[in-house]
Order: sequence, then structure tokens, then C-alpha cells
Amino acid sequence: MRKQYKKPLFTTVIVLAALVGFLVYQTRGNTDITDEGKKPIIIAYQTGVDPSKVAQAEGLYEKNSNQPIEWKKFDTGPDVVNALASGDVSIGNIGSSPFAAATSRGVPIEAFLITAKLGSSEALVVNQKSGIKQPSDLIGKTIAVPFVSTTHYSLLSALKHWNIPENKVKIINLRPPEIVAAWNRGDIDAAYVWEPALSKVKATGNVLIDSHQVGEWGAPTYDLWVVRKDFAEKNPEFLKSFVSTALTQLEKYNQNPEAFSHDEKNVNEISTLTGSSPADIALLLSGNTYLSRKQQIETLSNEFSKNILDTAQFLKGQGKVDQVKADYHDNVSTAFLQ
Repeated sequence: MRKQYKKPLFTTVIVLAALVGFLVYQTRGNTDITDEGKKPIIIAYQTGVDPSKVAQAEGLYEKNSNQPIEWKKFDTGPDVVNALASGDVSIGNIGSSPFAAATSRGVPIEAFLITAKLGSSEALVVNQKSGIKQPSDLIGKTIAVPFVSTTHYSLLSALKHWNIPENKVKIINLRPPEIVAAWNRGDIDAAYVWEPALSKVKATGNVLIDSHQVGEWGAPTYDLWVVRKDFAEKNPEFLKSFVSTALTQLEKYNQNPEAFSHDEKNVNEISTLTGSSPADIALLLSGNTYLSRKQQIETLSNEFSKNILDTAQFLKGQGKVDQVKADYHDNVSTAFLQ
């Protein structure tokens, strides 16, 4: 009789062992999922060209923080702001103009790192067939720009400098991919945009002005990393690691711009991540100013908040925001740069 039950008993033991193993595996898996430290941090990025893109391409943010990250690409700053406002992302890469608009309407975010002070990497390009040779030729023409972006702010600032009323030109709201499509169809005469759309319209266009010159006229713009305040309070060490990782690449570039921008690996990684042509990377990198840790602290502690206030007041005057805060110091932090 024992022989009749020997095999079923053995099989039962195996099944029970497998079941226990499965349950243990499931328990461990669930622990990983619910463990806050193991959840991927969701970060929004855009396609602007800067040295810190190398760190993103090589996974250095994850490696240095020992924290998984889920990167999500967005076409415009306002899109990133919406994701931050909803809590879909915790950290985002946006320009100073959408940052001013977002904080003016109470989105709970703060700027903690300046990726770049923008220059020739953003520009107003006019179609060679448009007949536009000088600023006054813009009157009556159609200009595309992503609304409430740094390029939108720069465009409006340039028109003001040239004494061209906004209602004398037709400004339409298009995202960068839409700008390229409209340009190719011949629907627009000019566009103020960034990479990779910038290079695509420059192929058959001429630069009328760039953000370096507009900044010299008193309307500088910045590319920023911003974070939800609730996330910043709970994750200071991650943000310190994030800042250090980004600054390492910015400092490498500043130490030897030519070597950095002609390093084939750097060029290919930035090109792949942003969609810009490898041939354009060196020029695009040279088009911005990258601040050191000390310069970051000085800028964020002093003139940056005033610049955001000026930007918000300008946007309100243009009817792009409904209200302006008394000041923006509570939306700026140097805590993770210390």
C-alpha cells in the first residue's frame, strides 16, 4: 500500500515547495514595488542641447544616486508644467518663461538648477522665400512659436525692442514638430524655436535674431531643472546627487569646450537623445552659457528671482498670465547646490 501513495506524496511535496517559493517571490516583488526607494522617479526632459545630456544618455543619474529613473520626453515647457501640476512627473526640464507662468498660477514647484543661460541655441529664423531681410519686414507675416515658452518670451521681447506691435504680425501657437511640418508646407514665414527643429528650419532659412542678443537687450532666458516641492522635501539626497551629476558634465565642458564638443561619444550620445544632427552639436553647445556651482548659487540667490518677476510681469502685460506674485524667492532653491 505504501508503494501506491509514494509517488503522489512526493508530487504533493514538490507542488507545495513550488507554491511556497512562488509566494515568497511574490512577497519580495510586492515589497520592491511598494518600497519608495525602489520606485522609478519620473523625470520630464526636453530636446535642448547641453552638456548634461551626456549624463542622461549614460545613465549616470541612476548610477550615482542608486535610484531607478523613468525619463519622459516632452515637446514644450507648458506640457512639462502640466505633468508637474498633475503629479505625473516629479522633476522637469523647462525654460524660465513657462516657469514664470507656472509659478504665477500657483503650481507648487521650485527651480533648483540652471542647465543653461540660453543664447544662439534658440533663434528666430525667417524663410528664405519670405522676403524678410530686416525686422520691419515681419509686419504682416506669420510667425510660429510654442506659446508661453522661452522662445515665445524672446519673440515678444524682440518685437517690443523693434517697436513692432504684436497685432501687426500673425503669431501662431505650434509645437516644434508642428513648426517643422508647417515650415515644409510653406504655411509660415518665420519661427522662433529650439533644437532639433531649429536646425531643420535653418536649412532653408536665415537667423534674424537669437536669444543671446535678446538677452543683451535685457530679456535673458534660462533652461532649468525644477522639482515639485513635496518631492523635494522627501528626497533631498537624490536631488543633491542629481545636481552633482549634472554639474560634473557642465564643468567638463567649461574646462575644455573644444575637447568636449568634438568627443565622438559625447556628440553621438547628445545627438541620439535630442534628435539634433551630430554636425551641429559643437555649435549648439557653444551657443549657451553654463554656470559653475558657485555661479549657480549666486545667480539663483540674487538676480534670477528678479528676472522671473520681470518675465511674469511682461507675460501679464501680454495677456499670457492672469496674475503676478509679489516675488518668486519661494520658488527658487539653492539647498541642493550647497
